[in-house]
Amino acid sequence: MNAEIIAVGSELLLGQIANTNAQYISEQLAEAGVNVFFHTSVGDNPARLTQAIEVAQERADLLIFTGGLGPTKDDLTKETIARVLGTSLSMDEEALESIKSYFLKTNREMTPNNEKQALILDGSKSLKNEHGMAPGMLYKKGDTLYMLLPGPPSEMRPMFSKYGIPAILHTLKRKEVISSRVLRFFGIGEAQLETELEDLIDAQTNPTIAPLAGDGEVTLRLTAKHESKEVAASLLDAVEEKILDITGDYFYGYDRDSLVEVGMRVLREKGLTLACAESLTGGLFQSEITSISGASDVLKGGVVCYQDDIKKNVLSVKEHTLEQYTAVSEQTAVELADNVRSLFSSDIGISFTGVAGPEDLDGVKAGTVWVGLSIKGRGTKAFLLNLAGGRNSNRKRTAKYGWHYLLKELS
Repeated sequence: MNAEIIAVGSELLLGQIANTNAQYISEQLAEAGVNVFFHTSVGDNPARLTQAIEVAQERADLLIFTGGLGPTKDDLTKETIARVLGTSLSMDEEALESIKSYFLKTNREMTPNNEKQALILDGSKSLKNEHGMAPGMLYKKGDTLYMLLPGPPSEMRPMFSKYGIPAILHTLKRKEVISSRVLRFFGIGEAQLETELEDLIDAQTNPTIAPLAGDGEVTLRLTAKHESKEVAASLLDAVEEKILDITGDYFYGYDRDSLVEVGMRVLREKGLTLACAESLTGGLFQSEITSISGASDVLKGGVVCYQDDIKKNVLSVKEHTLEQYTAVSEQTAVELADNVRSLFSSDIGISFTGVAGPEDLDGVKAGTVWVGLSIKGRGTKAFLLNLAGGRNSNRKRTAKYGWHYLLKELS
């Protein structure tokens, strides 16, 4: 089955919102073994939507629409599709009662145009909307499937995962189980990772190996097909073992893991606490920690020591160190990590000092960064980074490298 995703809404074309729906649907379809060959965005215009449908019908047998199912006059998706397919709209009484119940519960007046949201293509299978009003629907004509989903991601995502994907799989009557697993790597570029794994990638059949780079990280999506879920999992295990034998030093997690989540999990498991001294990152490292529930189990506290007098007067970096080696140096990073650990009585002290850019500073090249790491009972190390990117990109990558080095030391 080959799919095309058609996102309806002029706000997409005006750049007012990003089309995250297409990304999510494509990801889910890939795991179900459905090929997505085209993404189309079209405004709230019946003529242009009609043209988009006619083009998609020639090149796909699954057309998935998002948006345009609301109560206003510019929500014309199902009306346009009904006209193109030569069918009519009928009232989904269950959806209508749900809409009426919502207005009654919230003590709001229901205007007549809200009834429009309960209309579905005559003869279609209704997809329940448990997070909004307009139901989705699945309609089949000939060998082509048409799926209509609401535009708001908070409604579309749960509807598609709970009702949409199962309906597609039921239609396909697929016997094969498709299992996928994402391996996450940091500290290695996409080109280098692919070179290291070239023999495995060239020989791939089942499972397949697909690399993807983004945000300074690289991922590998492994996908296996088999009639047995257990056999598919064992195929993934086997190829994962081969990959990690070669590039395991850069591996940190699976699927939707992030470095900060994995790092926090390891620190909790080991019962370790952390304190931070942040210069160029300006509190970014601690902000990411506190975005995770239970951060107080790990984070003792920290200091944003952006200026040298704070490094000296609050974190007790020696004046001699700053004068002889400067703030951007191995020596300063080491003292910051040691002293912040002592100041907060934590198990680990981590420090970040460098030049984020875009300009060089006091003869130090932009992108030069030192990460200091002081672990109780293990001594202190400092790691040099030479980053090439914009100011905020360098700051974000520095924070990630902090977790990268910390995880490597704790492993």
